[in-house]
Amino acid sequence: MDTTDGTWDSLSVKLNDNILTTLGELKFTHMTPVQSACIPLFMSNKDVAAEAVTGSGKTLAFVIPIIELLLKREEKLKKMQVGALVITPTRELALQISEVMGQFIQKFPQFTQILLIGGSNPIEDVEKFKDQGANIVIATPGRLEDMFRRKADGLDLASSVKSLDVLVLDEADRLLDMGFEASLNTILDYLPKQRRTGLFSATQTQELEKLVRAGLRNPVRITVKEKGVAATAVQKTPSRLSNYYTICRSENKFNNLVAFLRQHKHEKNLVFFSTCACVEYYGRALETLVKKVSVHCIHGKMKTKRNKIFADFRALKSGILVCTDVMARGIDIPDVNWVLQYDPPSSASAFVHRCGRTARIGNQGNALVFLLPMEESYINFLSINQKCPLQKMSPISDVVDVLPKVKAMSLADRAMFDRSMRAFVSYVQAYAKHECSLIFRVKDLDFASLARGFALLRLPKMPELRGKSFPDFTETTVDTDTIRYKDKNREKLRQKMLAEQKEKEKTDLPRKNFIKNKAWSKQKNKKDRRKKMAAKRKHDEGSDVDDEDMKELLNDTRLLKKLKKGHISEEDFEKRITSKAKSKHKTASHDGSGGEDV
Repeated sequence: MDTTDGTWDSLSVKLNDNILTTLGELKFTHMTPVQSACIPLFMSNKDVAAEAVTGSGKTLAFVIPIIELLLKREEKLKKMQVGALVITPTRELALQISEVMGQFIQKFPQFTQILLIGGSNPIEDVEKFKDQGANIVIATPGRLEDMFRRKADGLDLASSVKSLDVLVLDEADRLLDMGFEASLNTILDYLPKQRRTGLFSATQTQELEKLVRAGLRNPVRITVKEKGVAATAVQKTPSRLSNYYTICRSENKFNNLVAFLRQHKHEKNLVFFSTCACVEYYGRALETLVKKVSVHCIHGKMKTKRNKIFADFRALKSGILVCTDVMARGIDIPDVNWVLQYDPPSSASAFVHRCGRTARIGNQGNALVFLLPMEESYINFLSINQKCPLQKMSPISDVVDVLPKVKAMSLADRAMFDRSMRAFVSYVQAYAKHECSLIFRVKDLDFASLARGFALLRLPKMPELRGKSFPDFTETTVDTDTIRYKDKNREKLRQKMLAEQKEKEKTDLPRKNFIKNKAWSKQKNKKDRRKKMAAKRKHDEGSDVDDEDMKELLNDTRLLKKLKKGHISEEDFEKRITSKAKSKHKTASHDGSGGEDV
């Protein structure tokens, strides 16, 4: 295997016999480059900042040194003393690390470990900690921060971590991306400065650099390149991964996905969508359309079921897991054959992590991203920005139109109809926030084609669609208010609410004009500004448009065009417009006309 760097006994430091035995039992005969680089450094008391591609064996690169360093302690750890702490961004990743740690500490009964993650009752964690103690803590930041505030419940974690030897921040770049910076700073304040720290990530960012400076002392920096990759173009995705893309119009996208999944039934596939609502909607549709295959759905808004769904899918030989970016980092799902990106992720680094779910530790794997014709320039962007080259896939065969079936599902159950509307709205909102806003522009979206691709019965009411007509989209002839919930209780509740609403409308006074929602894509601000300016001019100069006004109007239009093309900033635009308006106002008051025609 070209992913290896020699056997474990070729390490410059000697590993404990029980660790070597466990490695043998788990069939890990050879080290990966990240393991052979990090383990000796960690064990010789150095801080380590490692950048390595996803799936390179990072977990063992810190699990083994943690156990070795705890074994070397002069004073044995007491029940309530924490010697090692691993912080990771998602529950799934924490679970996985905990499983690996568990396999190794079976042979070291003197050490106990605890998993502190969301999705369970914090008081249960407090009780478990008090009962069993914990020398090794594996945690997500939110729950860990919560545990430091549980003194009133009898857990003094602040004094438990005074004995800390090792801190590991896994997927550190994602910890920062997901907004855990404040939690991390709070946690770091509790930890002793005299400790070893390891920071592992797949990408390097400026924010990460700050964290390295704050949390590590003269760290040894390691960048693990896969063999056979030139140093000038470090590939971020594993080299045994084949990255493909396919271009299809909105209304053909889902048909292509279904055809592809039907042809790959006996494999393990991950399908990524941009939002939780899209996972809920398309996941249900796939359950019905791809027969005799186990379909699981997982996203960030699921609180309690996530851990079980994840464990179930890991155990399967074949199946489909429909998910959002929660799953994109460091999760090790055995034998994933295809990673399908139905929506391009909101950031280019997430693309690398999504693809990295397959081809882990030297296995062969494939990734395919579905793009709209107007998104094709993303291919270039990825190969330049993320050193991640993609090749065009030959057209998917046997594509049939399944959208009428999806529509029928919405007509048969209001819950599905609701999901379709939420999915569409959330997709447009996510699109508006895409970090590559030059490629992914809301104003370029063909809403009619998109709505057909979402198998919508009618268009939702949303700011981005206000005032536009879509002759290319045919709404259903069915009155969507008559669609009933299959769940009888929900339907009963809905009917009750409708009746109450009717009653209220009869007795209510005429409603005041309410302020409409602002568009997510903020298109409205400019329109408002234009309207205000026009009104101001009318007010200032009366309604007769003379040559002077015409000139001004033309100048304003030119300014607006410059703003649109990005030649001037919004700030400049505001300044120029308001300064003109002010000087205009001054002249008007000087000649005593007060804005009226004299």
